[in-house]
Amino acid sequence: MNLTPSFWRGRRILLTGHTGFKGAWASVLLADLGAKVTAFSLPPQTEPNLWQTIGRHVAIDSHHADLRDVPAVTEICKTAEPEIVLHMAAQAQVRESYRDPVGTFASNIMGTVNLLEALRPNPRLQAILIVTSDKVYANTETGLAFPENAPLGGSDPYSASKGATEIVVRSYAESFFGPLGVPLASARGGNVIGGGDFSSDRLVPDLYRAAQKGAPVELRYPAATRPWQHVLDCLSGYLGFAEYLANKGAADPPSLNFGPLTDESLTVAQVAAAIGEGLGNGQVWKQASGSFPPEKQTLRINSALAAKTLQWRPRLDVNETLAWTAQWYADFANGKDALELMRAQISRYGT
Repeated sequence: MNLTPSFWRGRRILLTGHTGFKGAWASVLLADLGAKVTAFSLPPQTEPNLWQTIGRHVAIDSHHADLRDVPAVTEICKTAEPEIVLHMAAQAQVRESYRDPVGTFASNIMGTVNLLEALRPNPRLQAILIVTSDKVYANTETGLAFPENAPLGGSDPYSASKGATEIVVRSYAESFFGPLGVPLASARGGNVIGGGDFSSDRLVPDLYRAAQKGAPVELRYPAATRPWQHVLDCLSGYLGFAEYLANKGAADPPSLNFGPLTDESLTVAQVAAAIGEGLGNGQVWKQASGSFPPEKQTLRINSALAAKTLQWRPRLDVNETLAWTAQWYADFANGKDALELMRAQISRYGT
């Protein structure tokens, strides 16, 4: 991962969203690096749930709290006294944002505001990294890969909430944290996949559940393309960026994309076929019937700036990403321990 283990050992970290898929992997990475992690998130939302499965064996201080609960967020930030903040908690699903736009905007925009307000009095802060999304850009579906300076936008409520969060981050960086010498930046990750995601209404978990039943998964937009990447590639970027910000002492650059190589663009159907085959499902997918809220059909991001700034690039190509993901789920389905599977892939990936 090109991380510096001595940087993380003993460092006080505040992590939000640790009961989610990426957050659970981040918890393991940070704990195994020897960081002193305080984490908070909503209670696990799915059954099974990766954090619920592994959490009692991961050495972090875990709390349940809602970003919209100002007193709870304030108290956790005060007690944690973090040096590094990794804000990953969010309402992260496009279709859910259509069902509950108010909750999505409240969690993603005002939740971030609440967190940043709670952090302002902390004298120990060295860097804050806010995780947003590859969907923050005004996507006219030209097929071009978005660089960080592309216009922000968002048609659906989820994308709009994340684009607005980017504006909040810049405002707080320039108005409050920058003058204090505390770097505040954003990270825009691609479509992250990997073992242990059991979220509802998301492609890979849906494929896993379908394989368990020996049934095809229903795809709304099988021809849509996304910047698929493995969770370890994405998290190596996040942690590397946080380390860089703390060492540099300035949010320069103020945001970075983390995604696959730009020529590795697969459709939803191609990903489904590969994962389904890896899980031994002979009936992988079928076209879903009915009408659905609109989603962008093409999305690509350009990670050249991360390569230049951090010497970061994905270690796993798209075929390896799909193979590692399918293997994790296949092994889990055969009774292997989730945390052992995670640590085995982390060791294989390397730091």
